[in-house]
Amino acid sequence: MRINTNVASLQAQESASLTNKNLTNSLEKLSSGLRINKASDDASGLAIADKLRTQASSIGQSISNGNSAVSLTQIADKAMAEQSNILDIVKTKLIQASTDTTSQEGREAIGKDIDKL
Repeated sequence: MRINTNVASLQAQESASLTNKNLTNSLEKLSSGLRINKASDDASGLAIADKLRTQASSIGQSISNGNSAVSLTQIADKAMAEQSNILDIVKTKLIQASTDTTSQEGREAIGKDIDKL
């Protein structure tokens, strides 16, 4: 009995399989546009990329929080400005009511105006 093997054919088959695997990996990288698609591509690089992605997300949220704080401060500033304007109007009306030339009816009308504010 004689056993025949074709070593050259086995080597060619192994080489073709390896080439096909490398081609599949290259096409996967090209289609995604990423250098690292899975942990087996570069485990440490993937860990670094995940950490950077997390930091970028945190920074983005911090910026959003800062913008919200600025908006809240602007709203409070406008509310305080409006209160200041009302106080100026009340002051003007009180000065007007305190003059001797203003009648009692005028003072009552000024008081009603102040109550409306």
